[in-house]
Amino acid sequence: MSIKESHSLNWDDLKYFLAVARTGTLRGAADSIQVNHTTLTRRVSVMEERVGSRLFDRSRSGLALTQLGEDLMPHAERVEQEMSAASRVIVGRDAQPSGTVYVTLPHGLAMTSLMDDFAAFADLYPDITLNMNFTNDIRDLMRREADVSLRIADEVTDDVVGRKLVRMSQAAYCTRGYAERISDNGGEGLHLIGWHEPEDATTAKWVKDSYYPKATLKHRVSELVPLITLAASGLGMAYLACNLGDRHPSLIRAPFQKPMPYRNIWLLLHRDLRNTARVRLLVDFLAKQVRSRRNEFWISGTVAPCK
Repeated sequence: MSIKESHSLNWDDLKYFLAVARTGTLRGAADSIQVNHTTLTRRVSVMEERVGSRLFDRSRSGLALTQLGEDLMPHAERVEQEMSAASRVIVGRDAQPSGTVYVTLPHGLAMTSLMDDFAAFADLYPDITLNMNFTNDIRDLMRREADVSLRIADEVTDDVVGRKLVRMSQAAYCTRGYAERISDNGGEGLHLIGWHEPEDATTAKWVKDSYYPKATLKHRVSELVPLITLAASGLGMAYLACNLGDRHPSLIRAPFQKPMPYRNIWLLLHRDLRNTARVRLLVDFLAKQVRSRRNEFWISGTVAPCK
């Protein structure tokens, strides 16, 4: 290998370098860019051979940038930005309603009528493929980690084209049997299933602000799906977006309450992809479908006691 070859780098080298620098571990980096752990380890080693020096210091706690790695970082990030911009320009000129649209959305939306919308869209446009990533992590549209992103948030400040589709309501849900035990006494003697509150906490601000301020936090979950299934098993009441709770056959809205305002559903895409046919078709279709069912998401009125 010549001296000139030994110091040359390409975009693939920098992509692996950035992944390791951002995660601090080889396995985390491999997962983040979806490559084999062995492949990534080898590519980092080859890159260090090319530059003739270590880019990372290895320790039991992970990998840390050397001084050379720190000096290289801003250059690698600029190359990444330019490659992403070039990719968006190429994709943005695609005028044919075919190809793949990469969509990211939170887990909770997998249990809503939005899944029916995706199925209907696929029937209308059989040449368009949907690659859907269900995650609660916020994907970076600027780096083309997704073409379209559905997000549940109060506001969105990213440099993206965003549509606020609909405001959601939330309410406490439980089984019909559990609801029969509820009196109009602020939830005294009842349990709400908690999320990430301290283990010794028996209440939280969101409980005090609810229609059941006297209910106690007793059980905990870390994810939405078990929260719903445990509430449906009669473990206690759970606060859910109404478009989620109303769809579950074993849950009803707990009595003596009025649904409360929750977050918005946002539909986001990078501005460079606004004129890409397949992306535009999906965005317009989803926006029309969701807004036509606004009453499914925003609900008002007091829930009467069970009879």
